[in-house]
Amino acid sequence: MFEIVKRKEMANGTVILNEIKAPLIAQKAKPGQFVILKADERGERIPLTMADSDPERGTITVIYKVVGRSTELFKGLEVGDSYQDAIGPLGQPTHLEKVGTVVCVGGGTGIAVLHPIAQGLKRVGNRVVGIIGARTEGLLILEEEMRAVSNELFVCTDDGSRGHHGFVTDILKRVLEEENVDLVVAIGPVPMMKFVTEITKPYKVKTLVSLNPIMIDGTGMCGGCRVSVDGVNKFACVDGPEFDGHKVDFDQLMQRLRAYQSEEKTSSKAHRCRLDQ
Repeated sequence: MFEIVKRKEMANGTVILNEIKAPLIAQKAKPGQFVILKADERGERIPLTMADSDPERGTITVIYKVVGRSTELFKGLEVGDSYQDAIGPLGQPTHLEKVGTVVCVGGGTGIAVLHPIAQGLKRVGNRVVGIIGARTEGLLILEEEMRAVSNELFVCTDDGSRGHHGFVTDILKRVLEEENVDLVVAIGPVPMMKFVTEITKPYKVKTLVSLNPIMIDGTGMCGGCRVSVDGVNKFACVDGPEFDGHKVDFDQLMQRLRAYQSEEKTSSKAHRCRLDQ
């Protein structure tokens, strides 16, 4: 059992932070890696990239958005409660090296994944330009944490309630026009990552994206998390989750992510009905 030692509701209660006691995972976790969590026997296995880890405290931190039945089960867990299963660290860690100027672009809960990567890139000597965004100010997370690990931070909201009125891609294009950028890291909704790669491609700037497709076992055995990269099938759980964004087939990825939408809605609705009874 993996005890929750800290819990925080973010983004108007739609995003939850859990700090979880998992000493063996915390000892080996690196930026970019993920864990698979299961609340109890009723829940499914959910892959979540770690937002932080603390080997001294023996804890890992995950931040997730409540979108379906299993994440609703997660939300019901309080401090002192435990996850039944926690498996990790899984996936390939981010390759951290000094390359010069790095632009880190995050959207929604992808900012949680981006934060430790930006921190690591700055720690090895890069100049980090952070660009984070959300639909509205109330859904924006980790602004101060990203500011602390960025040499310069831009904030965007779709409705203009905070920072730039528009998309993260607006600011990215401006930065690419004004500076020599050596690397872009983009993590967030799939459409956002797709548009980022389309913007960076003409500038020939290497662009990394972190993918979170449908995943079951996390060991490469089931093949559920396959993605097409440069025309070759890759497994996000063992080959990723980070890939060269210019080589990812985003259209195929979005199609696969929509495969079980109707079943997810039915399951979530049935779960809420049982809670109301």
